[in-house]
Amino acid sequence: MLDRTLAPPVQPLVSVTLPAAELITLPGGARLYVLHNAAQPVVRLQAIFRAGKLAEPKPGLALLTARMLLEGTPTRSARQIADEVAFFGASVECEAGLDRATLTLYCLTRHLPTLLPLVLDVLTVPAFPAPELAQLQTRTVQNVQVERQKTAHLAGEAFNALLFGAETPYGRPFDTEGFAQLTAADARAFHAAAYGLGSAEIFLSGDVANVQAAVAAAFATATNTQAIRENSAPAEQPEAHVAPNAAVVRVPLAGSLQASLRMGRPWPGLTHPDTHRLNLLAKVLGGYFGSRLMRNIREDKGLTYGIYASVAPRERGTTLAIGTDVKGDQADFAIAEINSELRRLQEELIPEEELLTVKSYVLGKFANELSTVFEQVDKYKTLVMLGLPADYYTTFTQQIGAATAAELRELARQYLAPEQMQVVVAGPAA
Repeated sequence: MLDRTLAPPVQPLVSVTLPAAELITLPGGARLYVLHNAAQPVVRLQAIFRAGKLAEPKPGLALLTARMLLEGTPTRSARQIADEVAFFGASVECEAGLDRATLTLYCLTRHLPTLLPLVLDVLTVPAFPAPELAQLQTRTVQNVQVERQKTAHLAGEAFNALLFGAETPYGRPFDTEGFAQLTAADARAFHAAAYGLGSAEIFLSGDVANVQAAVAAAFATATNTQAIRENSAPAEQPEAHVAPNAAVVRVPLAGSLQASLRMGRPWPGLTHPDTHRLNLLAKVLGGYFGSRLMRNIREDKGLTYGIYASVAPRERGTTLAIGTDVKGDQADFAIAEINSELRRLQEELIPEEELLTVKSYVLGKFANELSTVFEQVDKYKTLVMLGLPADYYTTFTQQIGAATAAELRELARQYLAPEQMQVVVAGPAA
């Protein structure tokens, strides 16, 4: 008879194999990655371009161009685009990140052939109408001004500028004056240079068996394929030199009762041989609800509702960031306690039970993130966009399972020295 007072046994995740995507190189040069799953009659189509902040010739131009794609074409107004997408119960958006710009369409499978002309219209012949451009600039500037009244936003901007340099794409704060001066001509020139379909990485996933050919034909016959493809596997960047942190950078915000902390440093990229162990170490420090930082800063000291430590991989620089919000007069105390946890990881071995718990959490969360075809494609996209080996996730499960407390302590001694952490506090002037 089943004893319901006993928890079921936990089976370790030994290995994982992502479903293989079919790769089709289209005549214009675009690469189409197809992953079939007929569980639900839905599809996701993503077209990704090297048109993020890293590629923009003027600050803010990547964001402006991406958001203007849905604001009208020679044959469709912004209202018509929105109405057509809504009529078919679909969703479409285009956003620019640090490295890439992505157009994403979700729809029922049977509606994809009907919506393909709209997608190609948006990608190939955006009109950049003046009224919509001016409205977008005004809304964006106003939103940034509102965000800059929040300590978390100010701390994030200052932290990125500190790590990467305020004049670099990754570290440059948003320039509201420069953004307001961008023109439709600027957007057209950037679109012509960065959005050629010949350079696109296209990911089609879901119930796609009956629409795959239509997607391939549509993108193969589109006209603007002139952009030259760069090597999509970014070269591994040399590990940044970390100068000793002499002082805390403080960003005052008048009238604020809260302080936002950001601490961190450049971090080895995902192709580094210790990347999986380093990510496990970050989880122990602050990557889940029972982490060291949560137990100390939240549970024991009551300084915050939440605190995290996370690794942010980018094509041209990966970082470790620790972040939290505390009362304005508790910021220095919180920094001291964070440094104490960093030193503990350098000096003491992680107890076996704690290490097993974190391993189980990491592997279990990873398995849960593969539950839908769209999540599987997101993992596959990481391999493509960051130039990772095909066995990356297999190596991940193996190294997480085999990691020892002694290995993690040695990595902590190498990468978690408090004096190598850059620290930003945004909050009360005093």
